[in-house]
Amino acid sequence: MSSGTGSGSGGSGAEAVEARLGAAVQAYQSAVDDFDRELARLMGVNETDLRCLEILLSVEETTPRELSRQLGLTTGSVTTMLDRLEKLAYLTRTPHPGDRRKTLIRVTPEAARRAFGLLGPFLDDAGGRVRARYTADQLELVIDYLTFTRDVQQEHVERLRKTPAAHPARTGGRQSPGPRGGSAT
Repeated sequence: MSSGTGSGSGGSGAEAVEARLGAAVQAYQSAVDDFDRELARLMGVNETDLRCLEILLSVEETTPRELSRQLGLTTGSVTTMLDRLEKLAYLTRTPHPGDRRKTLIRVTPEAARRAFGLLGPFLDDAGGRVRARYTADQLELVIDYLTFTRDVQQEHVERLRKTPAAHPARTGGRQSPGPRGGSAT
């Protein structure tokens, strides 16, 4: 959701650029959300389950507690989600070799193949187009911008997570998908 910092080309040059940047970021986020919805549909999962799979694809293994932390969900909700994903053969659960109280979660090779089969064409196309359009120095600036704004966004996600809800949480669907673009530590 955007704050709508401006109405377009009115105001100073800096205000106009800020308004265009806000609109561009909002449009980009909408495109990401649309892509994620379609990917979730094709994988046969909801968007929170898809976010869990994204996390699992980025690590060799993790624990339910860590997934709970990254997704901002209760451990009970994570257990229910893992049951769904295990039933679809998208993940495995095994006992932790050093701590019998813990379980390790891994994405299955079949789930990884399916996800990357759907993602691969986008990643290849976007990567090629970006490399052809921008210099390495320009990409460094983009990386800095995205990293900085992700950090600011995550600070505000944490603030919102600490704020009591005005109404009871709804069930199902995308409630708290957690941070995007890598695992938070």
